[in-house]
Amino acid sequence: MTQTITLTEVPKNGGLYAKAALGAIPLPAALSGRKPTLPDRRVVVEGVAVDPDHLAAYCHATGLRFSDTLPLTYPFILAFPLMMELLVARDFPFTAVGAVHFENVIERTREISVAEPLDFSAHVENLREHPKGLLVDAITEIRVGRELVWRQVSTLLHQQRTSLSGGPKPEPPADEVPPPPLRVQRVDQKIINRYAAASGDRNPIHVSGIGAKAMGFPQTIAHGMWSAAAILGTVEGRVPEKATYAVKFGKPIFLPSSVNIYADQVGSGWDLSILHPKKGYPHLTATLR
Repeated sequence: MTQTITLTEVPKNGGLYAKAALGAIPLPAALSGRKPTLPDRRVVVEGVAVDPDHLAAYCHATGLRFSDTLPLTYPFILAFPLMMELLVARDFPFTAVGAVHFENVIERTREISVAEPLDFSAHVENLREHPKGLLVDAITEIRVGRELVWRQVSTLLHQQRTSLSGGPKPEPPADEVPPPPLRVQRVDQKIINRYAAASGDRNPIHVSGIGAKAMGFPQTIAHGMWSAAAILGTVEGRVPEKATYAVKFGKPIFLPSSVNIYADQVGSGWDLSILHPKKGYPHLTATLR
C-alpha cells in the first residue's frame, strides 16, 4: 500500500542537502537501512502559491521572459525539493549524493498562471540497471483543482557497478567541428551562482571548485536544468501552450565556457541542442513538440 506523506509546505533545500550528506556516510549494511527495491511512497503538498519575486529571479538567471504565466521549466525548481525528499530517505536504494540528472521530460497541458494555487504529487518508480549504474524515474504531477496541468519525468543515474557493467564500450564519436550556431552563449560562475540562488540547487559541483573536484570534476559545471531553461529563450514566444519537452543531458559544461546554441523548426515544434564550439560533442539535445 502506498505511503502518502502530506506536507504543509515545500521543504527547504538546505535541510534536504544536510540529510543527503548524512545519508552518504558509509554504514554497515545492517545499519544503513537501504533496501534493494524502491519504497512505495509519494509526497504531496497542496495550495502552493508562486512567489512573483522568486519567479523574477529565476527568469533573470535563465534569460527567460518574466510574465504572468510560468515558463515551461519553472515548475521543476518548485518540484525539486519534493524529489529530494524521496531520494534522501534512509530506505532508498542509493544515496542522493552523486546522483546525476540523466534525462528530463516535461508535459504541459496548458499555460499556468502565476495566480493559480498548485497541488504537487511526487513519487519514484522504474528502478533499473544501466551499464554505468542504476537509473530511476522521479515523477512529479501538478494539478490546479482536479486538472492535471504539468507532469515531469526526471531520470536520475547513480553511478555504480551493475550486471550490465564491464561490457565492451562503444567507440566514442569522433570530434568534428560543428556547423555555425544560431548564437553563442557565454556561461560563467556568476550566471550559475545566480541560478543556484534562484533554484535553491546549491550542489557543490555547481558552486564550489573544491566540491566539484571532490565529486570527480576538474572544475564547477553548469546545472543541466539551467541549460534546459536557457535554450528555450531561443524559441520564446513560439513554445506551444500544450507541449512536451524532452531533454537528454550530454557532457557537462565546465565553467567558464562558451557554447553553441542551435534551434531547428520541425513542423510545429523544435529540435534544440547545445554543442561544444570546437569539438562538436553535445552538452544537451532536446525536442519540443
